[in-house]
Parts: sequence; structure tokens; C-alpha cells
Amino acid sequence: MPDLFIGTLSGTSVDGIDAALVRFSPQPALVASHSMKFPADLRQELLALGVPGANEIDRLGSADVRLGRLFGQAVNQLLQQAGVNPGDIAAIGSHGQTIRHRPGGAAPFTQQIGDPNIIAATTGIPVVADFRRKDLALGGQGAPLVPAFHEAVFRVPGKDRVIVNIGGIANLTVLPGDAARPILGFDTGPGNTLLDGWSRRCLNAPMDRDGAFAASGTPHAGLLAALLGDGYFHQPPPKSTGPEYFTAAWLQRHLAAVGDLAPADVQATLLALTARSIADAIKALPDLARPDVFVCGGGAHNGALMRALRGNLPGATVAPTDTLGVAGDWVEAMAFAWLARQRLQAQPGNCPRVTGASRPAVLGGLWLPE
Repeated sequence: MPDLFIGTLSGTSVDGIDAALVRFSPQPALVASHSMKFPADLRQELLALGVPGANEIDRLGSADVRLGRLFGQAVNQLLQQAGVNPGDIAAIGSHGQTIRHRPGGAAPFTQQIGDPNIIAATTGIPVVADFRRKDLALGGQGAPLVPAFHEAVFRVPGKDRVIVNIGGIANLTVLPGDAARPILGFDTGPGNTLLDGWSRRCLNAPMDRDGAFAASGTPHAGLLAALLGDGYFHQPPPKSTGPEYFTAAWLQRHLAAVGDLAPADVQATLLALTARSIADAIKALPDLARPDVFVCGGGAHNGALMRALRGNLPGATVAPTDTLGVAGDWVEAMAFAWLARQRLQAQPGNCPRVTGASRPAVLGGLWLPE
């Protein structure tokens, strides 16, 4: 079997598509990478589909096809840039775009789109997709799924580490230095989703670059306390969430209770919320007094957020995963290449202690190009 796999995803920040070409020998190494921004109208539609609205089935079906085409194009462009033939790729692991994640209730479900049939037909490469629903079928949350990959890549004997991924939603993986202790992982809450949404509203910009807007304001103590009082932050793991929970409406309800605030002060408060919720989760971890913290995802580029995180974790090492030799921008895409490899080798891809599933399971379905 070829040892080259591709991982693709579009995350909860809804920025675009990341595609990573990964070689396993046996440890994963990034060979090449490629990003593709979404057309503005598609990005707007994906953001809208993340919130219940009208005519969702027709709109979802159209977005599913458009995304499948774009994922296929992104893979083909990656291969062209890398000078690699499609026949050299064992499989593509495609996470797709999460539209809704409802792991609670009587009928828990999760929905990702980006038709794998179209990806397989466009690229001529087998596609592994639909990674989350087997874990849900076994009583788990279906998320987060990257901790198993974090363990394979970042765990080392004798060093307690926490890997924090700050995308639209932030999640962490606890990697104890004692090999006898199991790993732990969960979603801590909003990462960039509220920050990006407020930037779109106030700056007409997709993000607050380097946290400059937030740094120009002052966190409002009362609003921050109210936001942190949300029940999600106090739930024990396993737990997962999404932008459909931490919405603009969720923020607006809290804003209405505190009165008028300067827009920059709201942004500063939202940045403090992300930093505090991550730091509080780390501080509450059992038997880990001061682990080293390594950050990946888009939030690692937000200088103000990284400073806030360090300020909330005094004395701890807080650094990008790049310092460990793994580019933080590509950790998640690499994880889905790894999950595709696990599927082809009939090996489990979930961590039941993380998701709450009843047992380890091989994740994902296989779509062939023939």
C-alpha cells in the first residue's frame, strides 16, 4: 500500500479548505500543503446553514455538491504543486464541513457536507469520509477526533503535555508523560467563532488579525463573568460543542443584560473568554500541575490571544506546535490523513475516554472512484 495519504477539511472557522499531503514512514510527515479560500457567497451560505433557518434541505444539498467539487479541486491542485500522481495516493481523508453538531438529546446527530462521491470522481482517489457518526452510534459525542492523532505524534515519556487546537471551537488533548495514564480530550468552548463573528459585524472583516481590535479594548468584567457562567463550561467531559451553540444570538442575549459597550471592549471580552475558558480547563485537569501547552490552529497566529493564554497560565510553557516540528496550521488536516490510514488498516480512530463511546471503533466509510 502506498504510504502517501491526503487529509482535507474545512473547519468551524469556515475559512476555506486545507489539504495536506502526508507520508507515513511510519510517523506522519507533512510533504506538501495547499489552502483554498471559499467563494464569498458559499462561505456566507455555510455560516447561515450553521444556524437553523428556512429551506435548509435544498440549500444543504446545493452546498454539499459545491463543497465536494471544491474539495476535489483542492486535492488536484495540491497534487499538481507537489508533482505527485493520483495513483500514488492511498486515500483521501475528508472531514468535510460541519453544518450541525447535536451530540445530546434523545436522537444525537452530527452533519458534515462535501460529497465524497464527487471528491472520488474528481480526483480518481479513494475517499474516506463520514468519520463522526460511528462514534455517535456507539454512544459517543463524535468529537473531538484529533486526540488520537495528537497522541500518535506529540506524546513523549516523562513530559506532561496539553495540545490545544484553536479553530472556530477550541479543543484540547491531555497527554500525560506517564504511559500508564490514558489521554483525555474535549471541546473547551469558543475559539475564534465569536471573535470572527464580531469582527464581521464591526469591521466588515473575516477576522481580527493578530487580535489588534481586541487589544484596542478592555475586557468588561461583568460580561466576562456572565459568559463564563454558561453551563457548558462547567460540564465534565466527555463533551463537545459547535458554532451552532456559541452563536451571535447567544452573545447578544448577554450583551442585552449589560447595556451598551464599546465594540472594541466586546472583542476584548470575547478574546478573554477564549483564553480563560481554555486556561480554566487546563488548570482543572487532574494530576497535571504545570504541563507544557502547545497550540495549533488559526488561534496560534493571534498574538493577543497567545499573550492572554500565557497570562492565564503563569509559569507554563505556551508555544505553537511548530516548536515541536509540526506546523500548527496543518495538524488537523494531517489528522484526517491519519484517520484515513487507520480506516484502510481497519484500526480504531476514536478514543472512547475522549468521546464517551462504548468502545474503540474503525471510523469512516470508503468511497471508491470506480
